[in-house]
Amino acid sequence: MTLEQVTKGIEAGRNIIASKIESGVNLLMFGEMGIGNTSSASALLSSITELPVEQSVGLGTGINADQLALKLALVQRGVDRAQGKSVTEILSHVGGFEIVHMVGGFLEASKRQIPVLVDGFIVSVAALIAAKLDPSVEDVLLFSHTSQEAAHHYVLEQFDAKPLLDLSLRLGEGTGAALAYPIIKCAAEFYNSMASFDSAGVTV
Repeated sequence: MTLEQVTKGIEAGRNIIASKIESGVNLLMFGEMGIGNTSSASALLSSITELPVEQSVGLGTGINADQLALKLALVQRGVDRAQGKSVTEILSHVGGFEIVHMVGGFLEASKRQIPVLVDGFIVSVAALIAAKLDPSVEDVLLFSHTSQEAAHHYVLEQFDAKPLLDLSLRLGEGTGAALAYPIIKCAAEFYNSMASFDSAGVTV
Protein backbone atom coordinates (compact mmCIF):
# COMPACT_ATOMS: atom_id res chain seq x y z
CA MET A 1 0.00 0.00 0.00
CA THR A 2 1.08 3.63 -0.33
CA LEU A 3 2.25 5.72 2.62
CA GLU A 4 -0.93 7.77 2.19
CA GLN A 5 -2.98 4.60 2.57
CA VAL A 6 -1.05 3.71 5.74
CA THR A 7 -1.75 7.16 7.18
CA LYS A 8 -5.43 6.99 6.26
CA GLY A 9 -5.67 3.43 7.61
CA ILE A 10 -4.20 4.40 10.97
CA GLU A 11 -6.56 7.38 11.15
CA ALA A 12 -9.52 5.17 10.26
CA GLY A 13 -8.57 2.74 13.03
CA ARG A 14 -8.31 5.64 15.46
CA ASN A 15 -11.75 6.92 14.44
CA ILE A 16 -13.40 3.52 14.87
CA ILE A 17 -12.06 3.18 18.39
CA ALA A 18 -12.82 6.80 19.27
CA SER A 19 -16.47 6.29 18.31
CA LYS A 20 -16.70 3.11 20.40
CA ILE A 21 -15.16 4.75 23.45
CA GLU A 22 -17.41 7.79 23.10
CA SER A 23 -20.41 5.44 23.03
CA GLY A 24 -19.43 4.15 26.47
CA VAL A 25 -17.09 1.20 25.80
CA ASN A 26 -14.56 0.73 28.63
CA LEU A 27 -12.79 -2.44 27.43
CA LEU A 28 -11.77 -3.24 23.86
CA MET A 29 -11.03 -6.61 22.25
CA PHE A 30 -9.08 -6.76 19.00
CA GLY A 31 -9.20 -9.75 16.67
CA GLU A 32 -8.72 -10.27 12.93
CA MET A 33 -10.02 -12.31 10.02
CA GLY A 34 -8.16 -12.99 6.81
CA ILE A 35 -6.25 -15.40 4.61
CA GLY A 36 -2.49 -15.01 4.48
CA ASN A 37 -2.19 -12.45 7.24
CA THR A 38 0.16 -14.60 9.32
CA SER A 39 2.58 -14.06 6.41
CA SER A 40 2.16 -10.30 6.66
CA ALA A 41 2.53 -10.41 10.45
CA SER A 42 5.70 -12.53 10.16
CA ALA A 43 7.18 -10.12 7.62
CA LEU A 44 6.35 -7.16 9.86
CA LEU A 45 7.83 -8.86 12.91
CA SER A 46 11.13 -9.70 11.21
CA SER A 47 11.27 -6.19 9.74
CA ILE A 48 10.89 -4.34 13.06
CA THR A 49 12.98 -6.74 15.16
CA GLU A 50 16.05 -8.90 14.66
CA LEU A 51 14.06 -12.14 14.51
CA PRO A 52 15.06 -14.23 11.45
CA VAL A 53 12.31 -15.16 9.01
CA GLU A 54 12.91 -18.85 9.80
CA GLN A 55 11.71 -18.11 13.33
CA SER A 56 8.95 -15.61 12.56
CA VAL A 57 7.16 -17.78 9.99
CA GLY A 58 4.88 -20.55 11.21
CA LEU A 59 2.28 -22.93 9.84
CA GLY A 60 -0.62 -20.50 10.09
CA THR A 61 -3.91 -22.37 9.89
CA GLY A 62 -2.07 -25.43 8.58
CA ILE A 63 0.15 -25.87 5.52
CA ASN A 64 2.41 -28.60 4.17
CA ALA A 65 6.21 -28.58 3.81
CA ASP A 66 6.17 -27.25 0.23
CA GLN A 67 3.79 -24.46 1.14
CA LEU A 68 5.92 -23.58 4.16
CA ALA A 69 9.03 -23.31 1.97
CA LEU A 70 7.18 -20.97 -0.39
CA LYS A 71 5.87 -18.92 2.53
CA LEU A 72 9.39 -18.57 3.93
CA ALA A 73 10.75 -17.40 0.57
CA LEU A 74 7.97 -14.86 0.03
CA VAL A 75 8.22 -13.44 3.55
CA GLN A 76 11.99 -13.13 3.16
CA ARG A 77 11.48 -11.16 -0.06
CA GLY A 78 9.18 -8.79 1.77
CA VAL A 79 11.60 -8.36 4.66
CA ASP A 80 14.46 -7.67 2.24
CA ARG A 81 12.35 -5.02 0.53
CA ALA A 82 11.50 -3.33 3.83
CA GLN A 83 15.05 -3.38 5.20
CA GLY A 84 16.19 -0.06 6.67
CA LYS A 85 12.74 1.53 6.38
CA SER A 86 10.78 3.45 9.02
CA VAL A 87 7.88 1.75 10.83
CA THR A 88 5.27 3.39 8.61
CA GLU A 89 7.28 2.53 5.51
CA ILE A 90 7.51 -1.09 6.68
CA LEU A 91 3.72 -1.13 7.05
CA SER A 92 3.38 0.10 3.49
CA HIS A 93 5.71 -2.60 2.16
CA VAL A 94 4.50 -5.69 4.02
CA GLY A 95 1.52 -4.67 6.17
CA GLY A 96 -2.13 -5.54 5.69
CA PHE A 97 -5.00 -3.08 5.88
CA GLU A 98 -6.51 -4.89 8.87
CA ILE A 99 -3.19 -4.65 10.71
CA VAL A 100 -2.86 -0.95 9.93
CA HIS A 101 -6.38 -0.37 11.28
CA MET A 102 -5.47 -2.20 14.49
CA VAL A 103 -2.31 -0.11 14.87
CA GLY A 104 -4.47 3.00 14.75
CA GLY A 105 -6.90 1.44 17.19
CA PHE A 106 -4.15 0.67 19.70
CA LEU A 107 -2.83 4.23 19.43
CA GLU A 108 -6.27 5.71 20.10
CA ALA A 109 -6.97 3.32 22.98
CA SER A 110 -3.67 4.37 24.54
CA LYS A 111 -4.44 8.05 24.07
CA ARG A 112 -7.78 7.59 25.87
CA GLN A 113 -6.40 5.11 28.44
CA ILE A 114 -8.85 2.34 27.61
CA PRO A 115 -7.55 -1.23 28.08
CA VAL A 116 -7.36 -3.59 25.10
CA LEU A 117 -7.66 -7.36 25.37
CA VAL A 118 -5.17 -8.57 22.75
CA ASP A 119 -5.83 -11.75 20.77
CA GLY A 120 -3.12 -13.90 19.16
CA PHE A 121 -0.10 -13.56 16.91
CA ILE A 122 -1.35 -11.10 14.31
CA VAL A 123 -3.01 -8.75 16.79
CA SER A 124 0.07 -8.90 19.03
CA VAL A 125 2.30 -7.89 16.11
CA ALA A 126 -0.03 -4.93 15.47
CA ALA A 127 0.32 -4.02 19.14
CA LEU A 128 4.12 -4.23 18.90
CA ILE A 129 4.11 -1.91 15.88
CA ALA A 130 1.86 0.55 17.70
CA ALA A 131 4.22 0.44 20.68
CA LYS A 132 7.12 1.25 18.35
CA LEU A 133 5.21 4.37 17.29
CA ASP A 134 4.11 5.24 20.85
CA PRO A 135 5.64 3.31 23.78
CA SER A 136 2.73 4.29 26.07
CA VAL A 137 0.57 1.80 24.13
CA GLU A 138 2.09 -0.94 26.29
CA ASP A 139 0.28 0.46 29.35
CA VAL A 140 -3.19 -0.49 28.05
CA LEU A 141 -2.46 -4.00 26.77
CA LEU A 142 -3.92 -7.15 28.33
CA PHE A 143 -2.76 -10.32 26.57
CA SER A 144 -5.48 -12.95 26.37
CA HIS A 145 -3.64 -16.11 25.38
CA THR A 146 -0.54 -17.76 23.93
CA SER A 147 -0.99 -18.73 20.29
CA GLN A 148 0.33 -21.91 18.70
CA GLU A 149 2.27 -19.72 16.26
CA ALA A 150 5.82 -20.11 17.60
CA ALA A 151 6.75 -16.47 16.96
CA HIS A 152 3.94 -15.32 19.25
CA HIS A 153 6.12 -16.33 22.19
CA TYR A 154 8.79 -13.95 20.89
CA VAL A 155 6.29 -11.08 20.60
CA LEU A 156 5.09 -11.69 24.15
CA GLU A 157 8.70 -11.60 25.36
CA GLN A 158 9.10 -8.14 23.82
CA PHE A 159 6.35 -6.97 26.17
CA ASP A 160 7.46 -9.17 29.08
CA ALA A 161 3.83 -10.32 29.00
CA LYS A 162 2.18 -13.28 30.72
CA PRO A 163 -1.09 -14.08 28.91
CA LEU A 164 -4.16 -15.19 30.83
CA LEU A 165 -4.69 -18.44 28.90
CA ASP A 166 -2.71 -21.11 27.07
CA LEU A 167 -5.17 -23.35 25.23
CA SER A 168 -3.12 -24.21 22.13
CA LEU A 169 -5.34 -21.96 20.00
CA ARG A 170 -4.44 -21.25 16.39
CA LEU A 171 -7.63 -19.84 14.89
CA GLY A 172 -7.26 -16.14 15.65
CA GLU A 173 -10.37 -14.11 14.81
CA GLY A 174 -10.62 -12.82 18.37
CA THR A 175 -11.35 -16.25 19.85
CA GLY A 176 -8.67 -16.03 22.54
CA ALA A 177 -9.78 -12.54 23.56
CA ALA A 178 -13.42 -13.68 23.75
CA LEU A 179 -12.43 -16.62 25.97
CA ALA A 180 -10.37 -14.39 28.27
CA TYR A 181 -13.06 -11.71 28.60
CA PRO A 182 -15.04 -13.49 31.38
CA ILE A 183 -11.84 -13.65 33.47
CA ILE A 184 -11.37 -9.89 33.13
CA LYS A 185 -15.03 -9.31 33.96
CA CYS A 186 -14.85 -11.55 37.03
CA ALA A 187 -11.61 -9.93 38.22
CA ALA A 188 -13.21 -6.47 38.00
CA GLU A 189 -16.31 -7.72 39.84
CA PHE A 190 -14.22 -9.28 42.60
CA TYR A 191 -12.16 -6.12 42.99
CA ASN A 192 -15.19 -3.84 43.11
CA SER A 193 -17.63 -5.98 45.09
CA MET A 194 -15.79 -8.40 47.35
CA ALA A 195 -16.40 -7.75 51.02
CA SER A 196 -13.56 -6.61 53.23
CA PHE A 197 -12.98 -8.02 56.70
CA ASP A 198 -14.50 -4.86 58.18
CA SER A 199 -17.64 -4.90 56.01
CA ALA A 200 -18.14 -8.61 56.63
CA GLY A 201 -17.67 -8.23 60.38
CA VAL A 202 -14.63 -10.48 60.50
CA THR A 203 -12.30 -9.95 63.44
CA VAL A 204 -8.63 -10.85 63.30
